[in-house]
Amino acid sequence: MKNIFIVATRQNDGKTVISVGLFLALKKYIDKIGFIKPVGQKYLEIDGQKVDKDAVLIKKICKLEDALEDMNPIAVEEGFTRNYLDNPNKEQLVEKIIRSYKKISENKELVIIEGTGHAGVGSIFDLNNAEVARILNCPVIIISIGGIGRPADEITLNLSLFNEKNVPVKGVIINKIIEEKREIVKYYLEKFFKKTNLKLLGLIPFVPDLTYPNLFQICDAIDGKIVTGWNKMREKIKNIVVGAMTPRNALDHFKPDSLLITPGDREDIILAALSTSMQNLIKGIVLTGNLYPHKTILDLIKEYNFPTIVAEEGTYDVASKINELVVKLTENDKDKIEIAKTLIEKNVNIEEILK
Repeated sequence: MKNIFIVATRQNDGKTVISVGLFLALKKYIDKIGFIKPVGQKYLEIDGQKVDKDAVLIKKICKLEDALEDMNPIAVEEGFTRNYLDNPNKEQLVEKIIRSYKKISENKELVIIEGTGHAGVGSIFDLNNAEVARILNCPVIIISIGGIGRPADEITLNLSLFNEKNVPVKGVIINKIIEEKREIVKYYLEKFFKKTNLKLLGLIPFVPDLTYPNLFQICDAIDGKIVTGWNKMREKIKNIVVGAMTPRNALDHFKPDSLLITPGDREDIILAALSTSMQNLIKGIVLTGNLYPHKTILDLIKEYNFPTIVAEEGTYDVASKINELVVKLTENDKDKIEIAKTLIEKNVNIEEILK
């Protein structure tokens, strides 16, 4: 049986998207694939059990039958590290990981193991990614973000810890590169990696479509309340327009797939947005300050079934939260899941990974 351990040099490098894409791409070559995230930091509570979000996501997307408690044996909940430092129990945690790994790997040809951040994450409770990879005797693939200097520096730092634990690093995947710079990035990174005998396994281009949030995600990020348009909340938002101008000027800023953020009493801007509904410009409205427009206009919004969210905070705070939103893959993002699979198939050396 083969296994691969996937880590990233930092948060939001695209580790989960690549794990999903890699799983689906490898299904063309291998029928029985398992997935485990030994240590998870961001969890959901399902049937009273805390389980890492990525494990839940991949179970749903890849239709896995393994138990969630084995796909993520350790969920780092609040107080976990303090409790560990007060009463270290590494042996028990290791036994739990190994027990789950054996269950997941049973009758599998390959197991994808996902780390939780860079090589050193988890050091405070003696189970960083390098140590877990050593325990499971698993080669590592490091993921970093495009460019030349940054990934070279960050991969070097991660490599030192894996080398200390005698964990083999199978290679590197560079994510979110600018397509026009592919050849120059490839040339110089391969030149650099020769010093450490690392293989460049793939260069994945930056795809804006993977970064666009839908209205459900936006509503969640701002603690909003949906007024109407439930059936259109999966619409993707590509542009943000803050309605702090006259309707005449606002119309010049309305672009396809935009979200309008405006105080709920700016009825002139709201009507301007509604007037563009047939042109597919404004996909939704966020009404800020917990303010609602006049009943006549609110009835019109509901008649159009126009996606509308009300937020308690002011326009600036709402716009800031949406701007800072990190979009994560969900099981309902069928288009993004297909993009992830295609990106791996076209840009990653699958045969080298399977050696």
